[in-house]
Amino acid sequence: MLIENLRVPEELLSDPDAELFGDDIGLDPVDSIEIIAGIDDIFGVDMIGSGRDNFRSVRTLAEFVDAHMSEG
Repeated sequence: MLIENLRVPEELLSDPDAELFGDDIGLDPVDSIEIIAGIDDIFGVDMIGSGRDNFRSVRTLAEFVDAHMSEG
């Protein structure tokens, strides 16, 4: 989703702890809306209102999705 929808180069995602909104990947706040919509669409997990820490890296996104998919 990050590669296709947000056009993040795949090589930037090789480090799961790279900061999505920092200097590592460089997404901007508008991209968070795309992430929220994409995760809801693909995984059925609602991220609206979730804390900023869940958007820190690919790893934190994956952990959030995994935890909330397990709840459903």
